[in-house]
Amino acid sequence: MSDTPLRLVIFDVDGTLVDSQADILGAMHLAFSAEGLATPPRDQVLGVVGLSLDVLMPQLAPQADPDTHSRLVQGYKDSYMQLRALSGAAQSSPLYPGARDVLEALQAQPDTLLGVATGKSRRGLDKLIEGHGLHGLFVTQQVADFHPSKPHPAMLHSALSETGVRAEHAVMVGDTSFDMDMAAAAGIAGIGVGWGYHSADRLGAAAHTIESFAALVPLLDSIWSD
Repeated sequence: MSDTPLRLVIFDVDGTLVDSQADILGAMHLAFSAEGLATPPRDQVLGVVGLSLDVLMPQLAPQADPDTHSRLVQGYKDSYMQLRALSGAAQSSPLYPGARDVLEALQAQPDTLLGVATGKSRRGLDKLIEGHGLHGLFVTQQVADFHPSKPHPAMLHSALSETGVRAEHAVMVGDTSFDMDMAAAAGIAGIGVGWGYHSADRLGAAAHTIESFAALVPLLDSIWSD
């Protein structure tokens, strides 16, 4: 029996595993247009990706009232679902280069578990997993339906609880400051990625950074070599 401790690699989804910005921007435009509001600039929208919708809409539309925020949330959800249905999840939210190979390589390690912690809804994550054929990869799946928005550490606390992995044996891989701040709050090492929606200068809470998926497995080997 292996004396290696069980390890957990938790991934953010949008901007980390998949590039969903086309549908995010398209759905946001449709939602705002339906309310007669100007769509926020691209950088502003991508800057809040990762937050739960009920948290990010007041940031994107600070002058709107709560009822309008609620309609924007629902309008975004409906529009995103419609856009995804047009081309399918795999086409509308493609995996970043190297993502599938790394996920499969990590899954093949007997002492490594995989999880996700995402601002997506349960429905949205299920559609993505189905579209990319990722069934069975993620043993713990934390979604926005059941937790406070990132960077609150509730998602990561639940992931550790569900898997029985200690915080020092887990990492959080993500592209935003929300992911890195969440990891720090949970006592988990954050690995910031350079291909997502937040620039490197916003990932100050990251313990490590990588510029490609190919760098992840060697980094984890280094982190866990002690």
